[in-house]
Amino acid sequence: MKAIVHVDKKWGIGKDNGLMFRLPADMKFFRETTTGNAVVMGGNTLRSFPGGNPLKNRRNIVLSNTLGERDDYKIVHSIEELFAAIKEQKGEVYVIGGAAIYRMLLPYCSEVFVTKVDADGDADTFFSNLDEDENFSLESEGEELETNGYKIKFCTYKNNNVKPL
Repeated sequence: MKAIVHVDKKWGIGKDNGLMFRLPADMKFFRETTTGNAVVMGGNTLRSFPGGNPLKNRRNIVLSNTLGERDDYKIVHSIEELFAAIKEQKGEVYVIGGAAIYRMLLPYCSEVFVTKVDADGDADTFFSNLDEDENFSLESEGEELETNGYKIKFCTYKNNNVKPL
């Protein structure tokens, strides 16, 4: 399992249950990376999508006790159900948020794809600072590029102490 996220200078990931920035290059990377695979999220993340609809061309697995069953995503109600759903997946599984889901599943992720945004998004929700986490090491850092007026870098972190599911 892997995680994918964009963060601001303070490792902020969101504000008012939404993204802080519109980053076309990051959205393209996210789409290309996750399409054809499974994505794991919490109910608030699903509700933050346009129309509250799951992402197309991906198997959406949603951990929630408040959302009902639908044909276009798989609902799980516990970490045990979530792990069972992940284990039956073919292909990659990407954790895509929100903060509580990231916190819960980060120890089980072998890699984290972090898009670092050189800006302060005035976040109210944060991701673990992987630069300060002894279990993670920065494996690669891309060249800085500009998208929609923001400077970003695509970084990959490796978890050196992955917990088994």
